[in-house]
Amino acid sequence: MSIAPHLTRLITSQWLRNFKRGIKERQRRRAGQPHKVTVYLRLTDPYSYVLLQVLDQFAARYAVEFEFRTILNLQPEMYPAPELWEKNAFQDGAHLANLYGLDFPDTRPRRDLERDAGLTAQLLHWELQPGYAEHALPLFEAYWQDDQAKLSNLIDSGITEHAECYQHHLTANEVHLRSNGHYLSAMLHYGGEWYWGLDRLAHLECRLNELGLATGTIAEIHFDRGYRDFCRPLPTGPNSGTDAATPITLYWSFRSPYSYIGLVRAKQLATHYQLPLEVKPVLPMVMRRMQVPRTKGFYILTDAKREATQYGIDFGKIADPLGAGVERCYALYEFAVSAGKGLEFLESCARGAWAEGINAATDAGLQVLVERAGLDWQQARWLLTEDGWRIWAQRNLADMYSADLWGVPSLSYRDTKVYGQDRIECIEQAIRYAHKVEEV
Repeated sequence: MSIAPHLTRLITSQWLRNFKRGIKERQRRRAGQPHKVTVYLRLTDPYSYVLLQVLDQFAARYAVEFEFRTILNLQPEMYPAPELWEKNAFQDGAHLANLYGLDFPDTRPRRDLERDAGLTAQLLHWELQPGYAEHALPLFEAYWQDDQAKLSNLIDSGITEHAECYQHHLTANEVHLRSNGHYLSAMLHYGGEWYWGLDRLAHLECRLNELGLATGTIAEIHFDRGYRDFCRPLPTGPNSGTDAATPITLYWSFRSPYSYIGLVRAKQLATHYQLPLEVKPVLPMVMRRMQVPRTKGFYILTDAKREATQYGIDFGKIADPLGAGVERCYALYEFAVSAGKGLEFLESCARGAWAEGINAATDAGLQVLVERAGLDWQQARWLLTEDGWRIWAQRNLADMYSADLWGVPSLSYRDTKVYGQDRIECIEQAIRYAHKVEEV
């Protein structure tokens, strides 16, 4: 019997998380330190721009101090498709800005490596004096508005023209980010845990509320607009005036914990709006001869746990399906679809791998996953040597790339395409718009 699922259940448990938080808080008190949130910002990053716009109001609501660290260079091993990632980031930044009523440009500002380095040097210069955010926000605004005149009024040319003098400072910040266990900008680090931009501020709000750090009389959550109204009521019915056969498409991987969460939520969405859900499985990155650095994998695991908890989805007792587990489940997918049980089978497999520690690489484990999905194990077991699935898995991958998507889970509905399970509300908005559903 493998001990790994029990270890992952412990590693991702609320008990261990709270234990670590308690240690961090005791260390802070003994050192006489304030509650400090370290914020990593990148001028050319849309997520950093929208995050910076809300930090002033966030600071007014909580008794915390901010430490700012400016970065510029991405860690290339963490971004398998950097151009597509950047394109999506701009579109996603516009979505977040619209969601929270923030400023955002219609077009991306022109890129100039020398200018970007100089402006980053200016930000680095401001780091070591009071009032970083007050100085940085106008600079970010001018950059994203592509307002050269305003930029010229904000900077000190003696600094921006000598960016090399700030290279060691920049390198120190980028090493600090990496050594503390992360790779993205727009990151907030507090008490040993990471929070990515506006999407994860609600988790930080919850933690600070539990610590009694809210300055108001009521401890509120402000940054939950992306999920609090999921599957809203249907006063006029979901399908008025449109083709109800248009499916929600989900690009999915058995080995992705976010895909597990995305499948559960996409199934809920499809059921709510009485729409078909078409799942297109692809091979995991590692099985496509790509690498997932250990740091990235660990962050994804811990982040997926808190996201699953937020949505009421079991998670944490893990039997990694990499290799034979993935291959055996994919070999049976067409069989499950032909029996009208495709979604049930994938959800059974995903729940088994990510919440129950069921090993799909064994006959005993796979039999459980097959039978509880309503399928006949004796029929299924003879199909395990089939490899035709490799053709459709690669075709699904090509389809995903052709839609300008690069990773899983990704979802599409008509012309709306999004990356990430936490953007499923964009799919819901597209459904409601297409189906002329009145808001309540």
